[in-house]
Amino acid sequence: MRRTATWIATLAGTGYLRPAPGTWGSAVSLPLAYGLFQLGGFPLVAFSTCAACAIGWWATAEATRGAADHDPSEIVIDELAGQWIALLPLLYAAWAHDIPALALYPGWISAFVLFRLFDITKPGPIGWADRRGNALGVMLDDIIAGIFAGIGTMILAGIAHGVLGL
Repeated sequence: MRRTATWIATLAGTGYLRPAPGTWGSAVSLPLAYGLFQLGGFPLVAFSTCAACAIGWWATAEATRGAADHDPSEIVIDELAGQWIALLPLLYAAWAHDIPALALYPGWISAFVLFRLFDITKPGPIGWADRRGNALGVMLDDIIAGIFAGIGTMILAGIAHGVLGL
């Protein structure tokens, strides 16, 4: 069971890539989200994001059981979950308005950059979640970073499209 958990937690070994395994985990999650979107639209991505959060929590707890380090760098399932959360507003817009997902490429870029920025700097509640020192904290800091990045991406889209009047 631990081998399966480690395989999931490291995104099939992606977490062993160096340097910056978290960035690799986020980068790998982008084409996976696009593939899910192509297969089942926004509903499949939203469902898969929820499943990734739950399965990631289990896999992280199992993979780190008995270890001194509760958040080793090779665990990147949390990056996948957070990155997919950051993409949800963009993918919802594409699905709801029948726009090809890749036509919204500036949103993909901003969701990626903002997620990495929030995940690395850990402001406010992201840092609080990271300091929990357990598998839930490992997942929760990226979930919150994904929420922040999704909101940031929506704000940038509003500015870019003149909705905010700026």
